[in-house]
Amino acid sequence: MTGAPARLLAWLVALTMLLTACAPAIGFDETATDRPIATSSARPAAGDVAPAPHRTPVPTPTPVPTPTAVPQAFALNLYQEGDFVPQYTFDWCVAASIQIAHNLIDDTGGGTWADRAQQGDLWEMARTRSSNSFNGANPLGWAEVLTDVGMGPYAVVSIADYEDALRTAARAITETGRPVGLVMWSGRHAWVMSGFESLGDPGQFPEFSVTGVRVQDPLYPHGSGQWGPSPAPNSLLSPEQLATQFVVREPRRWSSDLPAGYLLVLPQAEA
Repeated sequence: MTGAPARLLAWLVALTMLLTACAPAIGFDETATDRPIATSSARPAAGDVAPAPHRTPVPTPTPVPTPTAVPQAFALNLYQEGDFVPQYTFDWCVAASIQIAHNLIDDTGGGTWADRAQQGDLWEMARTRSSNSFNGANPLGWAEVLTDVGMGPYAVVSIADYEDALRTAARAITETGRPVGLVMWSGRHAWVMSGFESLGDPGQFPEFSVTGVRVQDPLYPHGSGQWGPSPAPNSLLSPEQLATQFVVREPRRWSSDLPAGYLLVLPQAEA
């Protein structure tokens, strides 16, 4: 029986060692809980410098150039049906042009000027305001009557260059909304420019070009054997067509301080 206790003791010792190797390495007074495991992403301790994050550089956008404005076709016409008035005698072209100008400016349609007696009165008004005019009415009297009857102010200007004269007239119509008087036949006749067509808006392009001119010739339908036929009311003439009758004023027709050139009875901006 002495051998049995010895074997039993040895067996207990071996079992104790086995259980010790399998037990967790914590004290019996500790509570086994889930705990976070520190990793390399943990916040650095105070005093440590965190590495700067990597940033991809953003390229600077290339500025887009503003496109240059291109002149477009433009048109302006003050004419409405009924605005035209014929001259009742071969002398009254200035008076008829004053009536036409009134009708172009007054777009209400309720005050059309077309009376023969009134045209005669306007002719006398223009004559009394004209000097050195061979007992007729000259452009200075024409401009004064337009101003005096409430359509002004108007002034007579002389422009040496033909294309510049057309641009000046078109620009004045655009800016004032009033027609321009054209001194035709080297100072012998009066037309009214009621509108125009151009390449470029005069308000946006200083160097616009006039491609067509709207005209009212109070002598229509008679015309002149020397200068050509009268265009119908509201005709659109090319600059070349207009140039056959709109020419430089002949200085001997009437004296003034104006230099030789293309004469316009031009509306002025309101003061």
